[in-house]
Amino acid sequence: MTVLDRCVHDNSRAPLANEYAQKHLDVAAAMCQALSDPARLRLLLLLSKREMCVSELVDYEEAKLSSISARLQTLHAARLVTRRREAKHVFYALADEHVYNLLSNILGHAVETQN
Repeated sequence: MTVLDRCVHDNSRAPLANEYAQKHLDVAAAMCQALSDPARLRLLLLLSKREMCVSELVDYEEAKLSSISARLQTLHAARLVTRRREAKHVFYALADEHVYNLLSNILGHAVETQN
């Protein structure tokens, strides 16, 4: 096969995989895995509005504390949310603007593809 026989694409927008270290790809994959659960996505949507304590999230989701805590732990381990303690309450928030944009883009794309 010669160079002329190969398919040629404009790759100006797509970063090449070898531009990223394996550890960065592993982190990104863990984030995607954490996003793969609709219940965790709902928590992120709630947190996209404002910081919330665990008991508020339990009330909004009408779920068990243990279920919400497990979901939040997964999101925290994937670096999608941050947490802070204030007395006996633990507050969660989106980790940063990247997470907000990621959530907005993935849900926007999901809505777009359903139309």
